[in-house]
Amino acid sequence: MFVSVILEPGGIDSARALVNILTFSGFKKVQRHCWESLDVKEDQLANLKKDIDRVTDYYDSVRLYQFPMDNGLFVITELKQKKWRKAQFKAPSAPSSPQSKL
Repeated sequence: MFVSVILEPGGIDSARALVNILTFSGFKKVQRHCWESLDVKEDQLANLKKDIDRVTDYYDSVRLYQFPMDNGLFVITELKQKKWRKAQFKAPSAPSSPQSKL
């Protein structure tokens, strides 16, 4: 699955630790605070979240954007104030186009 990670570290020590974790996990830096990987498996993502939780503190914020998940869900997971929150979104089904009679 595709995973994008947005970092908002509260301090230099946690920033360095987060960068080390993402680099070790195979993520590539695409913008200043944005890291991406196209090949993340479910178990790798669970381990990544544990590693991130281990090196962050109350002032750090991390968001993970995951697509696709089961049944085509887009998932946003956020670590803020040492609490994980998760939001899932399902793509709306395309409306059937009305057939015109000419």
